[in-house]
Amino acid sequence: MGDSGMLGDTTIPNHDPHIPEGLVVDSLAVLSGVTDAVFMPWIEDRINLIWLEATDDRLGMTRFEEGSAELNRRRRLRLDPGRVTIGLHPALLEDDELYKHTFVHEFLHAAGLTLHTPLHDELTNKIAPTPKMSESPLLQRLRESVLGDLKVKSWSCKHCNYTWDRKTVRKPKRCHKCARPL
Repeated sequence: MGDSGMLGDTTIPNHDPHIPEGLVVDSLAVLSGVTDAVFMPWIEDRINLIWLEATDDRLGMTRFEEGSAELNRRRRLRLDPGRVTIGLHPALLEDDELYKHTFVHEFLHAAGLTLHTPLHDELTNKIAPTPKMSESPLLQRLRESVLGDLKVKSWSCKHCNYTWDRKTVRKPKRCHKCARPL
């Protein structure tokens, strides 16, 4: 990930990020029996929360302080992972539900689910569901930023010549007026 600065106008708060109430307990309960969550017994005491830079284009990140070889050894032997840093973007303070979702997403990485798998997504959404675009001012702001940077500003149908403004990142499959494939 780079430093695109889509949220670069965000002010970094003077206080540390907070752990949303009950989410660690809920996450640990959901992880019970998940064999890939090898760091679960230690993770509650090993995480450190920080703010990401405002120019960072990630909403969250998880960093294990041990090197990759040592981390792989600890995963294989199911040992304490050492310190784990979870970074959250300060723009998440604008959107409580997205803050919770991002925290849980990163916490599950810290617990040992280091890859983005369907299981990781399922567990994250079970604990803290992704907010709908219509209910998330931050996701709406990110969408507008992405759309503003794209070259194609509108879609046109070659069959009926109908043109409409672009409101989504993905190209529609069909014309909004005649329903023919684009």
